[in-house]
Formats: sequence, C-alpha cells, structure tokens
Amino acid sequence: MPSENLRWDTLDALKNSTKGKLKYSSDWLEKEEDVLAGFMEISSLSPLSGQILKKLSPRPRLKTCSLVSSVRDTSPSFSEDVAICGSVPISHRPISSPISPIAASVLGEEEDEEKDKEGTQGEIEDVHVVGVSSAVCVSSPPAMCVLSPRATQVAGCIRMCEEKHRARAKAELSLRQEQQEHLVATVAGRGSEQLKRFDEFMALKQRQELQSMRDMMEKETQESLGRQEKLREEHRHRMKILNLRLREAEQQRLREAELERQRQTEGRERLRTLNDIQEKVLQLNQNLQPSPATQTGPIPNHASYITSGNQLCSQVSEVVRTTTEGEYPSVVDMAVAEQALQAMMTLVGDLQDENARDAERRRKEDEEDEKRKKQAELEAQLEEQRKKTAALSAKEKTRRLQMRADNSTLVWCIGLQDFAKQCAESFEELNSKDKQTKNLKMDLQKAATIPVSQIGSTSGSQLKEIFEKIDKLLSGRTVMSGGKTVCASHHRCGQEFINYKLAEKFVKQGEEEVASNHLAAFPIAVVASGVWELHPHVGELILAHLHKKCPFSVPYYPPKQEGMSVEEHRRILGYRVEDSKIEEQDSFLKRMSGMIRLYAAIIQSRWPHSNKQGSHPHGLNHGWRWLAQILNMEPIADVTATMLFDFLEVCGNALMRQYRNQFWKLLLLIKEEYFPRIEAITKSGQMGSVTRLKQFLENSLRTKQISPPTGQLDHGFWRS
Repeated sequence: MPSENLRWDTLDALKNSTKGKLKYSSDWLEKEEDVLAGFMEISSLSPLSGQILKKLSPRPRLKTCSLVSSVRDTSPSFSEDVAICGSVPISHRPISSPISPIAASVLGEEEDEEKDKEGTQGEIEDVHVVGVSSAVCVSSPPAMCVLSPRATQVAGCIRMCEEKHRARAKAELSLRQEQQEHLVATVAGRGSEQLKRFDEFMALKQRQELQSMRDMMEKETQESLGRQEKLREEHRHRMKILNLRLREAEQQRLREAELERQRQTEGRERLRTLNDIQEKVLQLNQNLQPSPATQTGPIPNHASYITSGNQLCSQVSEVVRTTTEGEYPSVVDMAVAEQALQAMMTLVGDLQDENARDAERRRKEDEEDEKRKKQAELEAQLEEQRKKTAALSAKEKTRRLQMRADNSTLVWCIGLQDFAKQCAESFEELNSKDKQTKNLKMDLQKAATIPVSQIGSTSGSQLKEIFEKIDKLLSGRTVMSGGKTVCASHHRCGQEFINYKLAEKFVKQGEEEVASNHLAAFPIAVVASGVWELHPHVGELILAHLHKKCPFSVPYYPPKQEGMSVEEHRRILGYRVEDSKIEEQDSFLKRMSGMIRLYAAIIQSRWPHSNKQGSHPHGLNHGWRWLAQILNMEPIADVTATMLFDFLEVCGNALMRQYRNQFWKLLLLIKEEYFPRIEAITKSGQMGSVTRLKQFLENSLRTKQISPPTGQLDHGFWRS
C-alpha cells in the first residue's frame, strides 16, 4: 500500500534525523545517566513536516502530549512496543485528546485537500504527527477530537509503551536506589574500614616512633654505661700502672740502697786492702835501705833503688791521701796500689839479686886471694864453689817463680779493663725506662747475640753469611733481625752497645759452648778473628771480657789479700759465687778450659776471606808470651795443669811450626823443671789433668811431632 510505504519512509526519515540518531541503552538508569545527555538541541518538527502532513489523510486525529513525548524515545524497544500495539484491537470510539492549534490547523488543511486518503496514509500521518516537539505539545491548549481507529490503536500502543516504560523505570529506579543504597553502605563500610586502618596505621606509627625513641634512649644509655665502664677501666688501668711504677720505684730504691751498701762494703774492703798494701810497701821499702854493715862500702846503684822505692811509697801515699778525704779507693786506685806493690817487690828482688851478685864477686876475689896462697887446695875450693853457685842459682829460680806476671802485662790488662768500663759507661742512656729506648736496646742486643749463637761448623757458606751479617751490624748498616730492620746508628750509643755485647757474647760462647763441645772452638774463633781484624775495638773488648772471666788467660793469679773472704777471692779467680755458695771445682775447670781453648784457637786462626794482608791482630806471639809467663809463675793445683794441657793441645801444632827448636826447648823445660813443681802441689784426687799433661809432653817429645787440633777448619770446609 502507498500509505505503508510512506510510513516506512517516514520512519526512515525520523531515524535519519537528529532525534532519530539518539541512542538508547537499558542501563542508563543504573548508571544514573541522562537519556538525552548526548543530544543538546531542543527537539522540534522538521520544516518539511507541513508538506508531509498535506499528503496524509485529512481525518482528524488526536495528538497528545503523552504521544509526542513517547515518540521521542527512538530506542529499539519503542519499535517493539509499536509492533506489539499493532496487533492489539482498538475500539472505534472517539477519543478526545488535547492538541495544539498548529496541529488543529494542519488537520483542517488535510481534511480539505485530501479527504479520500485514509487507512495506512492516515496512520503514517499519525505517526509523523507524533514527532512534534514537546514544547509545541505543552504549549498547545487541549482539544478534543475523534481519532481514527488506527490512530486510536497507535495511541493505545503508545500508552501501553509508556506504562511499560514507566513500570520498567520504576523498577530500574528502585533497583538503582537499592544499588545506590548498597553502594553507599559499601562505600561507608569501606570508609569506616579505611578510617580504622588509618587509625591503626597512625597508632602503629606512634608506637614505632615511641619504640624508636625508647631504643635510641636505651642505646644512648648503653653507650653512656659503656663510656662510664671504659672510663672506670682506664682509671683502674692507670691506677695499676701507677702502682706498678710505685713498686718499680720502690724496688729501684731498694736496689740502689743495696748497691750503695755493697759499694760501701766493697769500699771498706778496698780500704783495708789498701792499708795492707801500704804497710807491705813500707816494709819492703825498709829492705831497700842499706844495712849498717854495708854503709862503708855501698853498692853503686843502691841509691837508684832507694829513689824508686820512695817514689812507689809516694804513689801509694797519694792513693791513700784520697781516701782520707772521705772517699773510698776505686778499682783503679787499687790497681795502681797493687802495681806499686808488685814494682816494690820487683825492686826488692832486684836488690837482693844485686847483693847476691856482689857477694859472689867478693867471694870470687877472696877465692883468688886464697888461690894465690893455697894453690894445692884450689881445685877443691873451685868444685865446692861451683856447687854453691848451682845451689844459689836454684834458689834464685825458685824465688823468681814465686813472682806474678810482669808489670807491662798487668798494665796492659788494667788498660783493657778500663777501656771496657768506659765503653759500658758510654751507653748508660740505653738503660732508660722509656719504652722506645728499651725496645731499641732489646733489638740491638738480639741483633748482636743471635748471629754469634748460630755459628757452627755446618758449612763455609753459612759461616760466611753470619760473618757478613755481623760485619754489617758493626759497620752501622741495616740488618734484618727477628723480622725487623735494626741499625746501630739509630741511637748515638748504639755502636758502643753493639761492640760491647758482641764481645761479651763471643766470650760467653767459649764459656758455655766450647766448654761442652771442644769442636766448636775453631768456627767461633775464626769469626772472632775476622771481626777483630776489621774492628779492633771489638777485639780489645773480647780480651777484656776474657781476662775478667778467666784471669788465667792473662796469665794472672790474683792473690788473696789480708781481710779478704774466701768467697770474694774465689770470685776474683773466676768462680761463680751465688748466695755464699761457691761453684764446684769440676764446673769451674770446665768453663776455664772452654775459654782457654777459644783463646788458643783465636791466636792461630785467620778469616780466609779478608782483604787485608797484614799480620794477625793477636797472633801466635801472644801465645808464646802467655806460655812463657805462666812458666815464670808458681803453679796452682789442678788449674795450671788443665790450662797448659788445653792450650798446648789446641795451639801446640801452630807454635811448633812457628818457633820450631825454641818450642821444643820450651816443652823440654816444662817436662823437666816445671812439671815436677806441678806434681809436688797436686793431691791424689787431682791427678787427672796432671796425667793428661804428662802423657802429652812425653808423646810429643818422643815423636817430635804434635798433631793438628781436632775441629780445625781446612780448605775443603770453605768450599762447602
């Protein structure tokens, strides 16, 4: 039908219009969105609606505001409602509905122009009329008109759609309200929960801040307690150090008091000894005065003896004069007094020899007179005179053997002791209590003593390394000792300290190492000889320490002075005396033997790697001197035999090669004249050393040969 086509054209036109492009969604109400939110213009009829209305049926129709408002809904649900309404039968009863004046005029024109068109065209017109804007519908006055059945049907459908939409809107509104209430309740619950969490978070923050403040305060308290404990510990440490220093000061005071007491005791003993020496010197000086029987014919040189005796008395008196000023005699003063006593004894002996020679001369003159008178009795008198002369010579030899070493040897020995004493006094600064100085002193002492302790006969290369290390130390260069660098020049007294301690260690090695192992004498001696050659001061200190610990190496037998105790005399002889307990004789002889063997090895040893071509700094001539001097002194039981045997066993081969016939003459003198003196003073329990010496002398004189000493280093050793 044409009306049906126009209807669909009308629907297409409405669909393509601005209002028809509005979109409808069933969940607008749930989302609380406006239906016409996307359409901002006011709905109105198209300008071409008049022409369309002219073509529609002229029958009057009722346009209500509700119809117009319902036409605005262009959603798909509206089309469905219209389709549904089309199937519902509509009554032909006229329906009155208010319409606008414009709608009425349009309807009138339609009735005049086109009265023959009805049916579907009228329906299309009705539907088109429904698109009138709500503003026109509202502003138009109500009008009553009778619509066609089709229009009535459409209007009923529209109302049903409105009711349905209204019911749906109410349902959706209630649902939306419920959802909104539920959402509000949910949001309120979430808000309250968040508020609770926020309160809990703030409370947690406060507790954490409070806990951090408590921890900080506790930490500060612990630190404060720790500082207080540290301060208390430092105070206790300072008090401990102070008490220790006080104890050390008290001990130092006691030691100084003990030393002072000992010095006073020794001074008094020296003073008594000095008085005894002065008395002996004066008595000996009386012997120098001429006797009344010889005043008529004085000896030509007797005045010189008297002058020398007076000078010696003056020398002793000068020493005694210093003691009258409130001072005790020193060791040097005692040495001077003893030297004067020895010189006086020598003068008396020389005077006696001179008197003996003069008596002999006078006797010879008398014999010549008697010879002229009694020629027959001359031979008998001469024989008797020879016997007397031989007896007198034997007595003179006996008297000379009772004397000590000569003055030059004693002066030389005293000079060495003075040099050692000055060296010891030069490094007194190192005895300071300062920790740094004590550590330096300890390092220097270790650097000086450890290499000497390592000397052995293992190999020549090792011995050379030890010697080079000692030479570097004595030359003021830096050496490694105990993982540290040590240099004697780090302290102004370091060099003297090194020299003194090194010499002392060499002698101590002879006293301990060589005494227990005779083979160790030559390795130690060859190093000591090389050091002596390059550093003469060290050699002099070695001799000084050796003479002090072993006076038989001078040789010198210190006599027991009047008032001297047995312990003090034994201490001077070299015995160890501790708490008035004197060292055993076997131990004493063992130590003396070790030092004599070391001395005998030194005087015949040379360092093979030396660049110097000169003579030995302390060679075999000193060994000959020692041997000659000890034979001019009265032997001591058990000591002289031991010293002679050890010295000849070590040094006899070298002396034999050096002095040849003179050495054999000396050895024969020992066997025939000196050895009987040793046997005469030796007790039955002391014959061990005497027997060894006797066997050595007999074997040597019988074979005219002395074997090289055991342990002597040969050329093969230095290549190892």
